[in-house]
Amino acid sequence: MPEAVWVLGGHQTDFARNWSREGLDFADLTGETVRATLEDAGVSAADVDVIHVGNAFGQLFTGQGQLGGMPATVVPELWDVPATRHEAACASGGVALLAAMADIESGRYDCALVLGLELERTVPGDDAAGHLGAAAWVGHEGRDAKFMWPHMFSALTDEYDRRYGLDEAHLRAIARLNFSNATANPNAQTRKWAFTDASFAADDEANPVVEGRVRRTDCSQITDGGAGLVVVGRRFLERTRARPMAQILGWGHRTVGLPLAQKLARSAGEPYVLPHVRRAITDAFTRAGVSLAEIDGIETHDCFTMSEYAAIDHFGITDPGESWKAVENGDLEIGGRIPVNPGGGLIGGGHPVGATGVRMVLDASRQVAGRAGAYQVEGARRFGTLNIGGSTTTTVSFVIGTGE
Repeated sequence: MPEAVWVLGGHQTDFARNWSREGLDFADLTGETVRATLEDAGVSAADVDVIHVGNAFGQLFTGQGQLGGMPATVVPELWDVPATRHEAACASGGVALLAAMADIESGRYDCALVLGLELERTVPGDDAAGHLGAAAWVGHEGRDAKFMWPHMFSALTDEYDRRYGLDEAHLRAIARLNFSNATANPNAQTRKWAFTDASFAADDEANPVVEGRVRRTDCSQITDGGAGLVVVGRRFLERTRARPMAQILGWGHRTVGLPLAQKLARSAGEPYVLPHVRRAITDAFTRAGVSLAEIDGIETHDCFTMSEYAAIDHFGITDPGESWKAVENGDLEIGGRIPVNPGGGLIGGGHPVGATGVRMVLDASRQVAGRAGAYQVEGARRFGTLNIGGSTTTTVSFVIGTGE
């Protein structure tokens, strides 16, 4: 059996901050994230055996690469600690955590620092959207689109509509819920934003079309931010008598080709539009030894309302193509059958790309530890996560629990 992996603690920066407007850069973001993460976990830099950094677009937004070296640059006590940067588009944080887990499970190291770091508000919004398009098959898809990812998830909306029928009112309801949840999250980017009913309607002035069927409030945000975790093995716990916040009970990781059209063609005739996503989730459940009925909530990748809509049936909350039922029944709300994104997700909380997968696991860990504050799901003992990169090219799923 591989070594169990535990979460000691972690930190998330305030996703409403604009670091470049404050005159700050990756060094400042990394320094805050590292120091606050270590403090929350109750460990020192000297306890860290290895560092894994999730970052997708550092060079494009800031010109800065080699971000594995940034922790030692700003925290001298981390000098000589092995560190690696991981890139998998929006799933960069998820794959960084998988690498850290592998180090611990193998017995190579006992204590890993996992960071997700991204600065995106360094350029105008249209330029930022162009940079993010690097996660598609560049030059082969979306060539006529002004905004690559709204275009791609509009195409996924079309595919769901073609296979099952889809009422866009259910997508608007997902947006409304996630923005509402974000108001209780002290680190959410949109916690102070104001909306009207028209913000969640087919209103071309209050909620304009961005691309295809995707409107403004269907979209996650361009965000700066960092998130960190300290994960350890049993030997570390026995040696230090540290008390973990949560345990990583199971994981799933699948990778497929870049183009969305290729994904949809391969799934033609199958019940799930994205069967590899379904397999990543069920892999995590199987490794954790749990069923959906034993999951108390979910942190999922709502880069667009359509990605959450797809996650609902791929998690098995409804049958394929029937995600609308969970939206209408209130199943996804705090207090509902299976709350989804109680802190606002990406749409309400913010989406610093490389940090998102780490932030999800941090929020899930806080939920099962009873430390989620105003957006706590009462009695939560197990949470699922789903982190995707590109048009689900890379999919990472975890089950987080109390370990009891």
